[in-house]
Amino acid sequence: MTANAASTSNAAALDGVDLSLIEALQLDGRRSFVELAGLVGLSEATVRQRVRRMLEARVMQIVAITDPLTLGFRRMCMIGIKIQGALMEAAEALAAFTEVDYVVVTSGAFDLIVEAVCQDETHLLALLDRIRAIEGVRDTETFIYLRLHKQTYAWGARPPAPP
Repeated sequence: MTANAASTSNAAALDGVDLSLIEALQLDGRRSFVELAGLVGLSEATVRQRVRRMLEARVMQIVAITDPLTLGFRRMCMIGIKIQGALMEAAEALAAFTEVDYVVVTSGAFDLIVEAVCQDETHLLALLDRIRAIEGVRDTETFIYLRLHKQTYAWGARPPAPP
C-alpha cells in the first residue's frame, strides 16, 4: 500500500472522538490523558489507546515546534526546483538535507518545492550549491521569507468552514 493510500484509509477510520482528540492535542500537545478523557467523555485508558493507535498509524505526530529565529536561524525560504529526469530520486536527496523541513512534489512551474531553514546567507548559499549538485536539478528559484505572518498546524482535524 502506498503512503497516500495508507493515509486515505487511516483518515476514513477516524471518528468524531478521534478528531476531537487531534484538535485538543493541536492546541496543547502536552495535555494529559486524564484531561483529554474529560474533554471527550471517555476513560483515560480508552483515550490513551486511541492516541497510541493514531500515532502508530502515523495519522498524527506530537512534536515540539520551534521558532527558528529564536534559535539563531535567520534565513527561512522556499525553494522551487525544476527537475529533468528522476523526480523521486531528487526528492529523496533533498529530504536528506538537515536544513530542509519538507519536500513537496508539485504541478505547475516547479517539480519540487522545499522549505529550508539556514543560519544566514552564507549557509543558504552553501545549501543552494548542494541542491544544484543533485543529479537532475536544472533550475532553482529561492523565495526568502521576509516575515512569517501566519504559521499553523491545526489543519486536518475538521473540514474548513464554507466560504
